[in-house]
Amino acid sequence: MIRLGSIVVAVLLLAGCSSKQEQEQATTEENREAKALMQGVWADAETEDVSFRVAGDTIFYADSTSMPAYFKIVGDSLTLSSGTSYAIEQQTEHVFSFRNQNGDVITLHKMEDAEADSLFVSDIKPAVMTYTHQVKTDSVVSYNGARYHWYIAINPTRFKVVRRTFNDDGMEVENVYYDNIMHISVYNGARCLYSSDFRKQQYTKLVPTTFLEEAVLANMEYSKADAEGLHFNATLCIPDGASCYLVETIISYKGQMTMKLLEY
Repeated sequence: MIRLGSIVVAVLLLAGCSSKQEQEQATTEENREAKALMQGVWADAETEDVSFRVAGDTIFYADSTSMPAYFKIVGDSLTLSSGTSYAIEQQTEHVFSFRNQNGDVITLHKMEDAEADSLFVSDIKPAVMTYTHQVKTDSVVSYNGARYHWYIAINPTRFKVVRRTFNDDGMEVENVYYDNIMHISVYNGARCLYSSDFRKQQYTKLVPTTFLEEAVLANMEYSKADAEGLHFNATLCIPDGASCYLVETIISYKGQMTMKLLEY
């Protein structure tokens, strides 16, 4: 025999589970109506500077070096593809207000005039900062009565280096750079003493891995010739930042290569 009390408890439990499932669904499902309101070009309410353009599920930033970012709106948060989320303070057809990573409230207004799209041109192809062509330098130096001819070649690559920063609105953006491969050759007359490529991964014993992940092998320069050999300085830098490592590469007169950290 089934008691009425048991039925009531079961109904309450089912209702509780259903309510919990609905709440979880509401916090994980994307708000497509909110995304639809985001479509268009948005400008800072105070400065009237263009901040970004939204087309479909992608944000295109006004900064020509920042890569587009996929986004979604779940609950009261704008979440980028990197996983970074921003609390939405207000959203209407013409106003979008959110709190950035510093806790500041940023208010944007949608640009409605016919020229809004033409003012925003950065969604075609973001600029990627890198060498655009191979750079070669060479010279002849004398030491202890012998002549040495050295060559340096800076070779651009398509190896992407992604650096995450924050723009003026306090939104996380990804800037993409291309790394370089350096080449050094040293000759004594017609005899090749040394010839090799250098990639940034070869500096892991001298430069922290976390730094190398966002750094590019930016430059290689000849420094001097002394009793140790020919000295070359490699520069590894965080793009658009003040942080750089200077690593010395020494090619001995027997063709042996050694490295040491000069400065940070």
